[in-house]
Amino acid sequence: MSTPETEPSLYAAREPVFPRRVKGTFRTLKWWIMGITLGIYYITPWLRWDRGPSLPDQAVLVDLANRRFFFFMIEIWPHEFYFVAGLLIMAGLGLFLFTSAAGRVWCGYACPQTVWTDLFILVERWIEGDRNARVRLYKQKWDAEKIRKRAIKWTVWFLIGLATGGAWIFYFTDAPTLLKDLVTGQAHPIAYITMLILTFTTFFFGGFAREQICIYACPWPRIQAAMVDEDTLTIAYRDWRGEPRGKLGTTTGDCIDCMACVNVCPMGIDIRNGQQMACITCGLCIDACNDVMDRIGKPRDLIGYLALTDETRERAGEPAKSVWSHVFRPRTVLYTVLWAGIGIGLIVALFMRSPIDLNVTPVRNPTFVTLSDGSIRNAYDIRLRNMHGTDAQFTIAATSDAFVTLALEGQDGLTVTVPANETMSQRIYLTAAPGTRAAVEDRSDVRIWVEELGTTNRVHHDTIFNGKEE
Repeated sequence: MSTPETEPSLYAAREPVFPRRVKGTFRTLKWWIMGITLGIYYITPWLRWDRGPSLPDQAVLVDLANRRFFFFMIEIWPHEFYFVAGLLIMAGLGLFLFTSAAGRVWCGYACPQTVWTDLFILVERWIEGDRNARVRLYKQKWDAEKIRKRAIKWTVWFLIGLATGGAWIFYFTDAPTLLKDLVTGQAHPIAYITMLILTFTTFFFGGFAREQICIYACPWPRIQAAMVDEDTLTIAYRDWRGEPRGKLGTTTGDCIDCMACVNVCPMGIDIRNGQQMACITCGLCIDACNDVMDRIGKPRDLIGYLALTDETRERAGEPAKSVWSHVFRPRTVLYTVLWAGIGIGLIVALFMRSPIDLNVTPVRNPTFVTLSDGSIRNAYDIRLRNMHGTDAQFTIAATSDAFVTLALEGQDGLTVTVPANETMSQRIYLTAAPGTRAAVEDRSDVRIWVEELGTTNRVHHDTIFNGKEE
């Protein structure tokens, strides 16, 4: 009786990755980006910006209670969500641009998963030592030394996660007030729940999952395949120069198989096996290889940023194309033009927007009322939003080729006062005298005007006056 063949497993157990410390251009760049991005994230909620007595003084605030977003001197209201949509589109185009020019540079340098993982590895290295020491500790039985180091490391990781979750919720309310409420136990339960969820995810993703998030949870490695082409700069091993590899002095290739590029890789891959989905193009293997090449007296860039077109040229003994010829090509220029066009459009819209927002809704039940003197009256509900930081007075008027008169419900005149940063609802009535064109025609065009007293701010809304068709 034959034994059935065992089916291959679709699951591979995680092999822990212990990146070795490395120095070089790309490592220095990653330190700078990590410091700047973390500084922006943690410090921004504490920056102040004076907007007057009736508005919050937090420079960056997502005010969900009042449905507004503040960014220094800019204030975005719910009806202006197109600004947020435009920024999201710009972010997407920016990813397309950078990926088409230089591969997964976002993943390797600025992605939050990469930044926090770098920070957690830095803490791990401070407490447990460099790669060899961490590997020994990992294989070591649980004794007093291992328990002590792991406890210290996990405590620091937890504090970083706690600061991360705390910083996030500070963006949604006044940071100093919320911090006081958190410490005294008076904050809303949602604040504690959100902070604890983000603490746990930061602790787990940065401390334990690490490269697994990039490989299995993040969709970008798969999407990027559509963004790169033969002119995209990405990290590659020049095998025509490095092979055959072997110990120094025993081979004709430049690669001495020292494994430095593998030992520093935060994803645990061997770039010499070719481009792989797990590679985040962080450049640490370049730094490690260049350091080895300098020490053995070989030319640098055995591993480096390289495009497929450069590989073909270098294999044929020709010089590679310049970096700028890869960066500036039709595809990237198109992305840049689209990105800049949307940005310019948003800036123009931001400076051209009116501080008054007007919405007019005709009352449809009934569409018109016939008064005792035969006049035809239409009712409208208007919503008037004052986007100033102070109370403002507005005059309401109506213009039409077919003569109509305007009256405000509950008001003696045609002027209303709207409190600062508030929206007011007001019912108005338009009346056409008996026998006039507006009274006898089915529909007449009307324009409702709102003007802020003492300024040149003026907005209008076009609507319809319904008459009693004869």
